[in-house]
Amino acid sequence: MEPVIADLVGPGMAVLFCGINPGLRSAAAGLHFAGAGNRFWKVLAGAGFTDRVWAPEEQHRLSGMGIGITNLVGRASASAAELSAAELRAGGEVLATKVAGWRPAHVAFVGMQAYRKAFRRPRASIGRQDLTLTGAGVWVLPNPSGLQARYQLGEMIVAFAELRAAAFGAGTGTESGIPTNSRRSLRR
Repeated sequence: MEPVIADLVGPGMAVLFCGINPGLRSAAAGLHFAGAGNRFWKVLAGAGFTDRVWAPEEQHRLSGMGIGITNLVGRASASAAELSAAELRAGGEVLATKVAGWRPAHVAFVGMQAYRKAFRRPRASIGRQDLTLTGAGVWVLPNPSGLQARYQLGEMIVAFAELRAAAFGAGTGTESGIPTNSRRSLRR
């Protein structure tokens, strides 16, 4: 099945954000993180990825900044809880193939529970992981969905800012310099 929202990718990606799957509002709009309660764009601005809170309609600008967006599962649902573990694992396999071709420096999973199921990492926690996905550093970040209230905006901003610092350093636009071979490769 074709995804309802096209992947947003470009050359030289420093960060590829990977959502769980599109919500119904995002699918209807054809835009990533377009739900009224989704805090993704607020978190990006707070963490310094963007200069202000962008509207989802401005997402195309990210690829020129070395940032991409994709989803683990392409089909839309009212809640990520509607996805099966098998669906998430299959999405992880597809994502690994995409990452191998796109070659981002970092893949940031926006949603810890989906990441845990997709990659069979039940104890994964928020932050940088000790492995890679086809050469890309792996990060797990809080889910900014309005349906997910576990993390407050400030906590999410801190986690996203750590990724930004690793991916872009002190505003240099370059990776942190941590050698890829010092991390284990992700095995499902």
